[in-house]
Amino acid sequence: MGARYYGADSENGDRIDDPSEDALFMMISDLNDSDNTFVVVQPDEDSPVWFASVAVLDEGGYEIVRRDTTRNEHEVTTSTSINDIARDLTIWMATRRISAR
Repeated sequence: MGARYYGADSENGDRIDDPSEDALFMMISDLNDSDNTFVVVQPDEDSPVWFASVAVLDEGGYEIVRRDTTRNEHEVTTSTSINDIARDLTIWMATRRISAR
């Protein structure tokens, strides 16, 4: 059985269904600038209406993209704090789950 709400997939093939804030922290911590450069989180469905991604920047830190077509949202930010990224994504995804019910 797949994720109940969403899944997180990294470039190296790791996947976590319905990841917690701690799981997102671990996945982001595992990113590097050679063969595991991004994590994408999106609903576990055929045509997801939202996604979030975290990618390693060449100059250090991370680029975070949040996109939700149902709310006309598209935000791109950068951060160096994995704690902040994991917490912010967890909160952002929780609001997606509530609106989809």
